[in-house]
Amino acid sequence: PELHTHDRYGHRIDEVRYHPSYHELMRTSVEAGIHALPWNHPQPGAHVARVAKHYMMSQIEAGHMCPITMTFAVVPALDAQPEIAVDWLPRVCSHEYDPELKPPQEKAGCIMGMAMTEKQGGSDVRANSTTARPLDKEGPGRVYFLTGHKWFCSAPMSDAFLTLAQTAKGITCFFVPRYLPDNTRNNFRIQRLKDKLGNRSNASSEIEYANTWAVMVGEEGRGVPTIIEMVNHTRLDCMVGSAGLMRQALVQAQHHCSQREAFGKVLTDQPLMQQVLADLALESEAATTLMLRLARGYDESPHDETQASLTRILTAVAKFWVCKRGPAMVYEAMECLGGVGYVEENVLPRLYREIPLSSIWEGSGNVMCLDVLRAMQREPQTIPAMVDELGKAKGMDKGYDAHLDQLESMLTWKVEDLERNARVLVQHLALAAQAALLMQHGSAEVAQAFCNARLGAGASGLLFGTLPDGADVKAILERAAVNRDFVCS
Repeated sequence: PELHTHDRYGHRIDEVRYHPSYHELMRTSVEAGIHALPWNHPQPGAHVARVAKHYMMSQIEAGHMCPITMTFAVVPALDAQPEIAVDWLPRVCSHEYDPELKPPQEKAGCIMGMAMTEKQGGSDVRANSTTARPLDKEGPGRVYFLTGHKWFCSAPMSDAFLTLAQTAKGITCFFVPRYLPDNTRNNFRIQRLKDKLGNRSNASSEIEYANTWAVMVGEEGRGVPTIIEMVNHTRLDCMVGSAGLMRQALVQAQHHCSQREAFGKVLTDQPLMQQVLADLALESEAATTLMLRLARGYDESPHDETQASLTRILTAVAKFWVCKRGPAMVYEAMECLGGVGYVEENVLPRLYREIPLSSIWEGSGNVMCLDVLRAMQREPQTIPAMVDELGKAKGMDKGYDAHLDQLESMLTWKVEDLERNARVLVQHLALAAQAALLMQHGSAEVAQAFCNARLGAGASGLLFGTLPDGADVKAILERAAVNRDFVCS
């Protein structure tokens, strides 16, 4: 993407121009409903079906999934302000993609963005210094003018954004359209595009508000609780995107090793390589299974308080762990290819640059761990819900039972001990959740190997390719096999 701040006459236009393929990918995802399927079809399984589509599309090109995710995630937050929702949600949920920057009433479909982070605050959005001044009357649904700087705004060509600013009562959520009701452009100054490690197709930017027109969303001074509904749904997609990239890395490694010969054998016939590939397959399936279970929680949460509590804590747990495991797995897949995996003609360098993003965006690792502790302290029902979910697999594996006993002991620790060891706790929760799901819903070979390799004192460690004796490597590899005639390049 390229930033054009002014036209040839010197007038501000603040536009980003993309490669045509970016728009084709956006159109494909919008037409597939990845941005709105559960809102257009509110029925059991809708969130699961949507994340399955997201999982596949992220394997093709992950950068364009950021605006797709934000468009999906904005719907629950906009519901807090019905007059905005009734006007905008039909366009947000439309299956038509229109890349042109023009008044929303001239478009069949709109894309949504988000701008929260400021340079002095980072994840601490309560430190934001952007201010909001009312036009006349104050309160939800009223017009304000924003002044300030946002250090990170993804997809700045979106039609509207949710953002945070300070009012007399504290941090508050606002709706910022690119076009005003009179069809003139809003004061939305794009200062520069970020030069990022990866995710280069997505135009992340710094923006300036200069008396920028906005409408208050939700209760004044309650901006974080208002926007957190959007954030939770984007965190779900961070985890889904990581799982998708992990799967694509596995596909690339399997494909190469099934054709490459070394030391007189095809690589997939070499016992040591079989160990590595099987371990990568375990990690990928565990991530995918946890992804689908979390999505089911989003389907059931509106109707089931226990599922809502479980989903609240499991979102942070899953995002932390899967997004942390992703870079290590993609690197190991790259090494399966050797030198050819390191050159830019191969897909793996792009995956390797892309995958750390999901762990950093929408709350880095420490933020996710603190979010788990916050849920435990402020919403005590989350822990019984999690323990009950993990208890469904009790008695199916001795190593798992021992792991569960240790985990339940950790949950009784003092607050200061939990804070210091929060990463250990969340790792234990994630591994237990993955093991429980694999034992209940996966193959026996995969579940047994995962428990033996990841849990308890007898675990072989988290270094890929160190599966314990007895793992049915052949069965694991056959389960993860792909059609060798169809591999993304």
